[in-house]
Amino acid sequence: MRNVEDELNNFIKVWVTAASSLCYCYFISSKIPKGIYRLLSLLPILSLFTFLPFSLSYVFTVSFTTILLSWLANFKLLLFSFHMGPLSTDPIKGGPVLNSLLLFLTVASFPVKINRQRKFSSKPKKFPLSVFSKTVLLSVLLSLLYNHRDFLDPKILVVAYFWSLFLSVETSLGWIIETVGLVWGLDLVPPSNKPYLATSLQDFWGRRWNLHVTNLLRDTVYNPMRWGTAGVLGDEGAKAMAVLVTFLVSGLLHEVMLYNLANQSPSWEMTWHFVVHGMGLVGELWVKKVVGDTWRLPRWMSTGLTMGFVMVVGYWFLLPSLVKTGVDVMILEQFRLTSDIFKEKMFYWISNYGL
Repeated sequence: MRNVEDELNNFIKVWVTAASSLCYCYFISSKIPKGIYRLLSLLPILSLFTFLPFSLSYVFTVSFTTILLSWLANFKLLLFSFHMGPLSTDPIKGGPVLNSLLLFLTVASFPVKINRQRKFSSKPKKFPLSVFSKTVLLSVLLSLLYNHRDFLDPKILVVAYFWSLFLSVETSLGWIIETVGLVWGLDLVPPSNKPYLATSLQDFWGRRWNLHVTNLLRDTVYNPMRWGTAGVLGDEGAKAMAVLVTFLVSGLLHEVMLYNLANQSPSWEMTWHFVVHGMGLVGELWVKKVVGDTWRLPRWMSTGLTMGFVMVVGYWFLLPSLVKTGVDVMILEQFRLTSDIFKEKMFYWISNYGL
């Protein structure tokens, strides 16, 4: 693994390349009529964004770049090919986003989805505290895992990893979302919406967990699959097929990121983790259709069953995929390395500048 300075240089090069590529999309591809020809013009960029994370090796830089470029930016560009999605509508004025290069780059590169418009001055002052507190909690949790991971029961480890993953998404995407929101004077959709309170798998995946990826998967995979198979499978069959294919695609995306991090042949446990969730969601939708509104579980029970399912499936598939590849240890070691560098820099500044 390369040192931190080399990784940072590569990270900067990756994002300069990405910004340059998006300029091509703004100045060239946008002038091509929507449809297959615009899609063809974007294929080199889609391929480039897929492989750019492979030039990185640290967990944070790989995951950050994979989510923002290989997933979100590529999904947005696919929709943009047909003049759909966030790159076709200005989130501020409602008009075309192509009126501003800076806005196009921002929307393409970052998780930008408007919640409601606000004036810049009315942005709540407390925003850094929420994200900052989650950053502190994540740091404490990772420190505890680094020091005590070998002594924890695997079931407890699954719960700890779930909270680590949740806080990682909330903090890494949260800082970006809040910063972009302040710059443009917008209140943006948060990364997640308290997934630990989900009352069903449909609630967990559709309305609470990793909302930006969920929304784009819905537009790029679920909806086209459902519309394309409805004539053959019927409405209910098309829904089920669309759910399964969407979770399969999500699993494969995570599998590729895991391969990039571990540089090992895939074990497919990560993919199965999402496929099983997809099958569980299809079963849940069938039960809801059969039972209807005649019988409902208490909220505390439905939340407990939902989170129990998430934890059990994570114990079966997610935890082994992380442990076998050593990615969990890699995350903790790189966190400790980053923490040591941060402490060293802070000590330097305090010693020399009294800050």
